[in-house]
Amino acid sequence: MIESNKQETINPLFKAGLELQNTMEENKWQFCFIGGLAVLRWGEIRMTQDIDLCLLCGFGNEGKYSKDLLRSYRSRISDAYNFALANRVLLLYASNDVSVDISLSGLQFEEQMIKGATFFSFHPDCRLMTCSAEDLIILKAFADRTKDWMDVEGIIVRQGKNLNIDFIIEQLSPLCKEKGTTNIINKLQILFKNLC
Repeated sequence: MIESNKQETINPLFKAGLELQNTMEENKWQFCFIGGLAVLRWGEIRMTQDIDLCLLCGFGNEGKYSKDLLRSYRSRISDAYNFALANRVLLLYASNDVSVDISLSGLQFEEQMIKGATFFSFHPDCRLMTCSAEDLIILKAFADRTKDWMDVEGIIVRQGKNLNIDFIIEQLSPLCKEKGTTNIINKLQILFKNLC
C-alpha cells in the first residue's frame, strides 16, 4: 500500500518517462531523454506536456525499431509506421496518455550524445537518462525556433561557466554548415558573451 501511495505522487510525465526507459532497458537499446525533460534538469523550470526521446537505431533499422515499439504503445497518428520511416520520428502515447516523440537517430553526433547521457533524479522514485546540457543546447540551437532559443537562454543562465562552450561550437558548426546557415552560431556566441 505504501508503494502505491509513493507512485501516485509521481508526476504523470515522469511516470511515462520511467515506462519508456524500462522498455528501452529491457530491449538493451541505447537512448536518452531530450526536450522538455532535459530542460527541467539543465534549464529554467517550464511546463512540458510531452516526452522527447532519442533512440539510437542507425540507418536502415528504423522499421524494426518502429514495429517493436508499435506493438507496445499506441500511435498518435493513423500511419505512424510510415511517418516514422519518412521523418525518423515515431509518435506514440505512453500507457497514461502522455505524448511521446521518439527520434530514430543515426548521426554520429546523436550516438555521442547518447553515450554521454547520465541519470538524473527528478523524484525519489524517478531516475531518468538525459542528455548533457551542452548537447541539449546543440539540439535546441539547431532547431532554431523561438521557444528553443528561450530554452537555450535558460540553460546558459543556469549552467553558466560550467558549460563547455568550445565543445558546443565545435559540434554545432558542421551541423549548421550542413543546414546552410551561420546565423545560429553567431546568435549562440552573442548569448554566451552576454549571459555567461
